Amino acid sequence: MLSRVDNPLVRAVGWLPARVQTKLFIAFVTIVALLVVLVLLSLRVLGESNARIETLGQLQQRATKYQELQTDAAQLRLMLTIRAGGSDLKVWAGDSPSSAPKGDVLLAIDQATQVSTLSRMGTDLGQLGFEPPADEQKTLDKIRTDLAAFTEVMGKITSFDQAGDPRKGLDLQRSAAEPLAEDLKALTGGLASTTQRLTENTIRQSASSFADSQRLFIAVAVASILLALVLGYLISWSLIGPIRRMESRLAAIASGDFSGHVAVSNRDELGALAANINAMNDELGRLYKELEAASRHKTEFLANMSHELRTPLNAIIGFSQVLREKMFGELNEKQADYLDDILSSGQHLLNLINDILDLSKVEAGRMELQVSVFPLAEVVENSLSMVRERATRQGVALLTHVDPSVGLLDADERKIKQIVFNLLSNAVKFTPDGGQVTLAARTVGDTVEIAVADTGVGIGAEEQARIFDEFYQVGPGMTQEGTGLGLALTRRLVELHHGQLRVESAPGEGSTFTVVLPLRQPEPESHAPSTLAEEPAPG
Repeated sequence: MLSRVDNPLVRAVGWLPARVQTKLFIAFVTIVALLVVLVLLSLRVLGESNARIETLGQLQQRATKYQELQTDAAQLRLMLTIRAGGSDLKVWAGDSPSSAPKGDVLLAIDQATQVSTLSRMGTDLGQLGFEPPADEQKTLDKIRTDLAAFTEVMGKITSFDQAGDPRKGLDLQRSAAEPLAEDLKALTGGLASTTQRLTENTIRQSASSFADSQRLFIAVAVASILLALVLGYLISWSLIGPIRRMESRLAAIASGDFSGHVAVSNRDELGALAANINAMNDELGRLYKELEAASRHKTEFLANMSHELRTPLNAIIGFSQVLREKMFGELNEKQADYLDDILSSGQHLLNLINDILDLSKVEAGRMELQVSVFPLAEVVENSLSMVRERATRQGVALLTHVDPSVGLLDADERKIKQIVFNLLSNAVKFTPDGGQVTLAARTVGDTVEIAVADTGVGIGAEEQARIFDEFYQVGPGMTQEGTGLGLALTRRLVELHHGQLRVESAPGEGSTFTVVLPLRQPEPESHAPSTLAEEPAPG
C-alpha cells in the first residue's frame, strides 16, 4: 500500500510546503531520534539491571551475615544443651547424628569454647560490613542487648561451675541463659529468613523486570524500524512518483506529444519543476503547431509554385528543341550555342522543380508508391546508361557488379530508378578525372543492398550528418553544379520504401552510399489521393 504513488499519505508528504532537502533532513533527524531513544532505553535497561544486581549483592551479603549470626546463636543454644544434657541434644559423629546420653548429667562448658563462641558472635555483630535497614537495625540492637545479657549470665554460670556448685549454675541457665539463647536464636533466624525471602523476591522481580524491559525494548525497536521504513517509503515515493510522472511526460514531449500535462501535487522543488515542464510543454506545443503550419504552407507553396512553373518551362524547352532541330531554318554558330545554353539551363531548372515537387509531396504525405514486381538488374542497367555519357565526358570509369542472387524486387520501379540515378549522378559529379564509380547489388536475407562507391573527394565526419538536409551542399569550396536536394529526396524515397540509406566516407578516400530495401513491401497504408499529377523523372 505504501508503495503506491496515489497513497494519501504519500500525497500528504508531497503536499507539505517544504523543500526536498528539509523533508529529507526531517526524516534523517527522526531516524536519529529513534536511534537515540533506543540507546537511552538500552542505558535504562542496563542501569536497572545493574541496580538489581547491586541490590541482590547487598541482600546476599546481609543474608550471609545473618546466617552467620544464626549459626552463632545456634552454637550458643547447643552449648547450653550440651551442658544440661538435654534430651534434644544430637551429637554428630562423621556425617550422621546420634542422641546424647540420657539422664540428669551436667557437663562443664569449656571456657575456651564459651569465650570463642561469644567472641565470634560479638565480632559478627560488630563487623556487618553494611548499613542495615531501620527495622533490621532494631532487631540487631535487641540481639546485641541479649548477647550482652547472655554473656553476663554465662559468666555467672561459669563461676558456679568453678566453685563446685553446678546446680546453681543449672538453675541460672534454665531461668536466664536458655531464654536468652532461645531469643537470640529466634531473632537471628528471623533476620536470616526475612533476608532470604527478600532475596528470593528480588530475584523474581529482577527476572520479571528483565522480561518486561526486554519486551519493551523489542517493542520500541520494532516500532522504530517500522516508523523508519514508513518514513523512508513516504519520502521516497513522494519523490519517485513525481519524477516518474515527469519522466513519462518528457518522453511524450520528446516523441512529439504535447497534449498532456504532468500532475504533481508536491509543493517543493519537484512541484516547481513539474509546473515548468507543463509550461515548457505548452510553449513547445504552440511552437510545434506554428512550425507545422509554416512547414505545411512552405510545402504547399513549393508544390504549387513548382507545378505552375513547369508548364511554361516545358514550353521553353520544347520550343528550344524545335529551334535546335532547325525546323524553322538554319542557325548560325552563335545561335546554336545560345540554344544549347537555353536547353541546358531549362533542363537544370526542370530537374530542380521536379525535385522540389517530389520532396514536397513526400513531406506532405501525398506521394503514393506504385508498387510492382520488376527485375532490379534492369533498373540498375537503365540507371547506368543515364549517367554513362556524362561519366565518359568527365573521364570517370563506371563499374557494375550485380550478384546473381538479385532477382525480382517488390517496389515502385520509377522511384527505385530515381534513387539509383541520384546516387550515381552524385558520385560521378564528385569524382575527378581518372576516378571510378562502382555500383554493386546483392541479396542479404529478406533485403537487397544497392551500394554506389566512388573514388571522389570524400565527405568529412562533421558533414555526413548534414548531407541529407535540404539544399545542403558539401564543402564551401565545391563548385560542382547541384541543387542540394538530390540526397534529401533520395533518403525520403528510401524511407518511403521502409528502407535505410547510410554513408561511409572519409576526406580523400571517396564515399560509399548503401541503400537497404526489403524484397517485399508491407501492406500499403491508405493515403489521401494526390491532387498533383506526378511527372516522370529525368531520363
